[in-house]
Amino acid sequence: MARDYYEVLGVSRGASQDEIQQAFRTLARRYHPDVNKDPGAEERFKDLNEAYSVLSDPETRARYDRFGEDFRQIPEDYDERVAAGAGAGFGGWGGAAGGEGGPRVRYVRGGDAGGGIDFEDLFGGFFGAGGGGGPVPGADQEAELPLTVEDAYRGGKRSITLAGPGGQRTFDVNVPRGVVDGQRIRLSGQGGHGSGDAPRGDLYLRVRIQPHPQFRLEGRDVNVQLPVAPWEAALGATVPVPTPSGTAKVTVPAGSSSGRRLRLRGEGMPNPRGADGDLYAELRIMVPPKLTDRERELFEELAATSSFDPRKQR
Repeated sequence: MARDYYEVLGVSRGASQDEIQQAFRTLARRYHPDVNKDPGAEERFKDLNEAYSVLSDPETRARYDRFGEDFRQIPEDYDERVAAGAGAGFGGWGGAAGGEGGPRVRYVRGGDAGGGIDFEDLFGGFFGAGGGGGPVPGADQEAELPLTVEDAYRGGKRSITLAGPGGQRTFDVNVPRGVVDGQRIRLSGQGGHGSGDAPRGDLYLRVRIQPHPQFRLEGRDVNVQLPVAPWEAALGATVPVPTPSGTAKVTVPAGSSSGRRLRLRGEGMPNPRGADGDLYAELRIMVPPKLTDRERELFEELAATSSFDPRKQR
């Protein structure tokens, strides 16, 4: 089913980039599968990621606003082709939709031949009735590209082997630094074969960031639990915290409790077109699993001395 990405995020079509980001963060926290155990939460979270990956990029958003959900199947030189083909059957694309007996091509998404868009329905208005049955461009195809959080953070070259009707093929992929879940990487001319001299379609690799034992992503923001000792939380301390790029230092303010979130600006996922994401370290106070005699003495002394009652705190 076609989805309106603005409706997915609950914003108007004229929403600013800040409004889109705020809407995504609010909904992502609500539907993240680590937080929300409802059966449909994971699928809802994937929809949110896909919508945000499109609308957070001004260029991609502009193409989506113009062509709708199937904007990825529209050639990037669409306007040039229309201009070049005006009054001349749209040049070499004429056979894709010319005449009642002309061939039809389905642009495939996800390997499902029943999905995608009908090329004739989409471009029929630009072809003359006498277009004839010329070469048909190859169909676009899609596959998933699994990445770890660290791989998505760093970017760089990766090899991926895909199985298809013609056997296995290996592709060298240049992964942009800071890709997010649901984002697509285009491999030009690596999709389905065209007929005659028509060009091949494109291959789109949809990024799927794999679950991580430490990091939980919300768009470009990274969430991590930070264990601290009771005395570190009470007295304050500077402690190491893991990030996708390595280890950073964070200052725990004195008097911190479990659940407090510390923000490290710019330590989240990089953003080539804007501000990098942030890292949020959520404090989790840990006690020694087995106390030494001296530790027990100190804790007993603290218990006898302190008037603090956590059950009366708000």
